Amino acid sequence: MPAVASTVYYVLLVFLLLLIFRLVMEYVFLLARSYQPAGPVAVALELAYSVTDPPLKALRKILPPLRIGQINLDLGFLVLFIVVRILMSVVGGYR
Repeated sequence: MPAVASTVYYVLLVFLLLLIFRLVMEYVFLLARSYQPAGPVAVALELAYSVTDPPLKALRKILPPLRIGQINLDLGFLVLFIVVRILMSVVGGYR
């Protein structure tokens, strides 16, 4: 059982790191609109988007972005981040 729990824990950790990388890159695109990723960054970004998009799209259907004035706050990202951290804590107890 500890081997399975460790594997699940590390899969969740990689997913969480890809989620954080996606968040950082979205802020880079927001602040530097002319930035065009190339090479390894483009490959990593494609990997991050292809892995994190399905759960985020599913959460956005259930929990649409919250409109605050002129800003749309995406709560799906925050909920997914919290759920992954909780799952990591639960699985980490079995390692």
